[in-house]
Amino acid sequence: MTTRVLIIEDEKPIREMLRFALERAGYAVDEAGDAAAATSLISRQRPDLMLVDWMLPEVSGVNLVRSLRRSEINRDIPVIMLTARGEEGGRVTGLEAGADDYMSKPVAIKELLARIRALLRRSRGFSKNETLQAGTIRLNIATHQVAIDGKSVHFRQTEYRLLKFFLQHPERVYSRGQLLDLVWGETVYVEERTVDVHILRLRKLLKPYGIDSMVQTVRGAGYRFSQSVGS
Repeated sequence: MTTRVLIIEDEKPIREMLRFALERAGYAVDEAGDAAAATSLISRQRPDLMLVDWMLPEVSGVNLVRSLRRSEINRDIPVIMLTARGEEGGRVTGLEAGADDYMSKPVAIKELLARIRALLRRSRGFSKNETLQAGTIRLNIATHQVAIDGKSVHFRQTEYRLLKFFLQHPERVYSRGQLLDLVWGETVYVEERTVDVHILRLRKLLKPYGIDSMVQTVRGAGYRFSQSVGS
């Protein structure tokens, strides 16, 4: 599976330079010019690593990273922060916000590629054997693959994130608003009924295996994932 890198940088020439270098090195690349566009991309296709510029319009790169680190689903995406700032204080602020590494611009491409490889090795080393399981469902966090009854099942990105969240937090009831914040992210603005649509899609994926009742509606409260008989 090709490693996907998301470049979040408001200066187009820098984005194009980074994209060229990364694609030449064999990475799949997405790009965004601001935090809103980045959040939308992440919701559709979770990247394996992000390059985030410090100075973005409206929402800074630092605040974007802070927001991602509060997300149950996206908090573990490796982040390298890029900035024109050279001060030690700026470096510390970026790292404290949740960045895993930090590089000053102009970026040395060979060094950047080396840091990307090192960061990916570390992140994959922590999670390569990590799986979540409930009944006949097995979810591999490292490969983003789901198997039910030993058979591989294709999940769209949102349904995958929902299932992962439920497997990580079984038996607890979450309101639609809580699911929006924790699965979609606090910076994504969609209607609460969107949750109902994706819950239905998740149940449809589980139904052929007779386990759609694991995703339970709790009247007046929200949704719960449980192996017990549904409410």
